[in-house]
Amino acid sequence: MTLLLSAWTVGLILALLALGVYISFRLFSFPDITVDGSFALGAVLAAVLMTRGPHQLFSSLSAIYLWPAAWIPAPGGIHPIAASLLAMLGGALAGTCTGVLHTRFRINGLLAGILVMTALYSVNLFVLGKSNQPLLDVPTLASYGDALADAAAGEGTRLQFLIWELAPHEVALFGLSLLLVGVAVVLLYVFLRTELGTAMRATGDNAQMITALGVDTRNMITLGLAISNGLVALAGALFAQYQGFADVQMGTGMVVWGLASVIIGEALVGSRQLGVALIGAVMGSALFRLLIAMVLLVGLNPNYLKFFTAIFVFLALVLPGRLSRLRALRR
Repeated sequence: MTLLLSAWTVGLILALLALGVYISFRLFSFPDITVDGSFALGAVLAAVLMTRGPHQLFSSLSAIYLWPAAWIPAPGGIHPIAASLLAMLGGALAGTCTGVLHTRFRINGLLAGILVMTALYSVNLFVLGKSNQPLLDVPTLASYGDALADAAAGEGTRLQFLIWELAPHEVALFGLSLLLVGVAVVLLYVFLRTELGTAMRATGDNAQMITALGVDTRNMITLGLAISNGLVALAGALFAQYQGFADVQMGTGMVVWGLASVIIGEALVGSRQLGVALIGAVMGSALFRLLIAMVLLVGLNPNYLKFFTAIFVFLALVLPGRLSRLRALRR
């Protein structure tokens, strides 16, 4: 049961990534490959800011003469909430770069995402200074969740749920992840129902119509990609804190995860209505992670995990259409 609870927690954290992919993939039909780079960027920025603080970033900029050495702040990590929010801002900047390349320089959307993703790999190495960074010795949101669980249930205790025993810290992290994702879904739903959010959705539905109403679709696409990659980077920052380390390659294949979550979610809820679709993306991410955990539980070699992930995505893409045709033939 602990393994399943951990899988759901990771699925909820990565639901933020699914929400980001939903914006680019469903609202704008934009194949945004930037996701792979911005996820790792969020993890790297959060790790550096929590362990070494802004000192590391400004020292690196000073080394290439982009920042005066006298302005470098003192070393020291910052609070994980602030680090996560700044990581989200970094992801939004990456999405903005993709949007500008596509809308202002008229580069194909897929190619623009590939360009930014490729550049982000070097940026992540530059910021981190090495390939990975452990987070075991610094306060993180996960360690705060552990401390909260110990304070509430007592250190070393186990919680009984029916026939299963649960670790209090896993329950606490699951509850915090569920709360965070719930807040993100509500805020995103409210924003997309505002005048600006409606203009963004209309840009994806009918660009010619919204242009005739005086809306600059280029700005809408750029803003949408910024929000999308901001959510992806936030997911990366939280995932790194949950895993206890950040790695420059941890974003590989994350765009596939996001697409699979969105598609599975749509198959679960059977609707593309805004509120239902957002909830479906969260459900799809949790279910997809549960499927991966079950595959690992039966003894699959982790080296084959990407292959089975591709199989799951293929089935999620094909099965809904096949089932709908089968139902139509029966009628």
